[in-house]
Amino acid sequence: FSDGVMAVAITLLVLDLRVPEPEPGRSLASGLLELWPNALAYVISFIAIGIMWLSHHTMFHRLAGVDHSVLVLNLVLLLCIVVLPFTTSVLSSYLDVPGQGVLAAVLYAGSFLVTSSLFFALQYHLLKRRPHLLREAPDPVQTRSILRRGLVSIPVYVLAAAAALVSPYLTLG
Repeated sequence: FSDGVMAVAITLLVLDLRVPEPEPGRSLASGLLELWPNALAYVISFIAIGIMWLSHHTMFHRLAGVDHSVLVLNLVLLLCIVVLPFTTSVLSSYLDVPGQGVLAAVLYAGSFLVTSSLFFALQYHLLKRRPHLLREAPDPVQTRSILRRGLVSIPVYVLAAAAALVSPYLTLG
């Protein structure tokens, strides 16, 4: 189920890449160049969701079983992942609109912040509160390493949201 939801989310990202309409006096090349915010947001979001999918796959591969709390946390995580194509579309549509790019970039970074926070919460829940569900409990050093890697993205997304206040383009960076 999770793989399917993530596959749909990653597929929906491409819907913002539309063929430019033919216009007199405008070349196809210039029309494609105008799509750069959409293309860049697509690539960044595709990579981010891809990383989440890889990490999710690794996390669930460690499990021998699940309980209700794991299913609920996973469902909320998937809810957030499915919103990412929408926030990507908002960013690519409003990045160049004066006075609107900041909010679009904050929304975009914020959606990734919430998603990565929930991902970390699920990882923490499994490693610290439900280790009996794991095939093999990692040693304390491995556990710290896994959790530390999961924490890395949270301050990055906070910084990306704050960077939008300076320039929405910094959020993409």
